[in-house]
Amino acid sequence: MPKLTVDAKLIEKLADLMDDKGLVELEVKDGEQALKLSRGRPAPAAAPAAPAPAPLAAPAAPAPVAGADKAADPGAVPSPMVGTAYLSPQPGADAFVKTGDTVKEGQTLLIIEAMKVMNPIPAPRGGVVKEIVVSDGQPVEFGEALVILE
Repeated sequence: MPKLTVDAKLIEKLADLMDDKGLVELEVKDGEQALKLSRGRPAPAAAPAAPAPAPLAAPAAPAPVAGADKAADPGAVPSPMVGTAYLSPQPGADAFVKTGDTVKEGQTLLIIEAMKVMNPIPAPRGGVVKEIVVSDGQPVEFGEALVILE
């Protein structure tokens, strides 16, 4: 069996020819030697898509976010970020505030964990805590009511 000799310049020229002509496969034979170049297989022609079947029932509306409807309350303290609300500084500790507490401006109402950072949420003004809208460990969205102050 004769030894195969490879001409790199010939292969480059053939590859350029494939590019120029848009070929995906090229085979060259010279006596007993053969060279086959291939650029992967073209994707098979897609069959026409069948129309999607009509849904049997309308999809259910997403459940409303607990604090979303309370965000319009004039005393609402909105969440400044997306995260998880915690009502106390650590598990088992007393809550920062309770319903009926009087708070001063800047006093911490709760914390929101976002990206492993605990962010204290201060009272934007003094007042009485009318309602704590979120529960401990609850995920919250930007703008969602956290606490209602009177």
